[in-house]
Amino acid sequence: MPILTVFTPTFNRGYILPRCYESLKRQTSRDFIWLIIDDGSSDNTKELVQGWIAEGELTIRYYWQENKGMHGAHNTAYELVDTELNVCIDSDDYMPVDAVEKIINFWNRFGSDQVSGIIGLDSYTDGRIIGLKLPQHVKSTTVFDLYHKHGVTGDKKLVYRTELTRRYPYPLFQDEKFVGLAYKYYMIDQEYEMLIMNEIICCVEYLPDGSTMNMLKQYRRNPKGFSFYRKEMMKLPFAGILFKFKQAIHYVSSSLLSSNKRFISEAPLPALTFMAIPFGILLYCYVRSKTRTS
Repeated sequence: MPILTVFTPTFNRGYILPRCYESLKRQTSRDFIWLIIDDGSSDNTKELVQGWIAEGELTIRYYWQENKGMHGAHNTAYELVDTELNVCIDSDDYMPVDAVEKIINFWNRFGSDQVSGIIGLDSYTDGRIIGLKLPQHVKSTTVFDLYHKHGVTGDKKLVYRTELTRRYPYPLFQDEKFVGLAYKYYMIDQEYEMLIMNEIICCVEYLPDGSTMNMLKQYRRNPKGFSFYRKEMMKLPFAGILFKFKQAIHYVSSSLLSSNKRFISEAPLPALTFMAIPFGILLYCYVRSKTRTS
């Protein structure tokens, strides 16, 4: 049994998915499974994957489901993964040739059930690190502390122990397709730290149809999912008051977008939420103005 599953959620990305496949074929270690979660694609994704399975170059598992959004695809992946470790490589991303080998060697040397996994680096396709490198003097940290204590910026790649990622499934809201993926990471942060590996294990290209480039639209279309996420962020025991106040502002805005009149009584921190109302109204107006449709 391989030690690692590389899972890829995809939705109508048949035009770019072959790049990810080619990068996995070039890996110096084949000790992994590629799990593709097809989140309701209507393009040629299924035919592409069937062709790759027939080639026999990689161990590929393919699962199609009705569209549930990125977080719904992650839920399915975590239910299906049966290896010790897993890492998400998005459909528009790819792995350097030695990424799998580096992950496995690092885990075999330093990994244990005392940590939740590994934090590695993302780069742009030209090799530039996204944001800042990981702190050299720190051996392990939580995802939250990485950004809010150590001052690291930019997307990073997270390799998790699978038994932990099965916990804290993302909720699904009717007619919505988005919940912040960091919800699960911060829940796991309350129990474990992650090992730091200052190596590039994913190359990222932010495409126009990606979720990152459409965040304001996601915000407008998925207010219940965003409200849930902000409420959970306000509950974090290790977060400071300023962080929680920012979450309260977003919670107010999302509650207004979802026409939730009970948002004060449902808030984990009602007094802080009440103080955030003026700022939340301003954010609500900004989001509506930027996502106005003709």
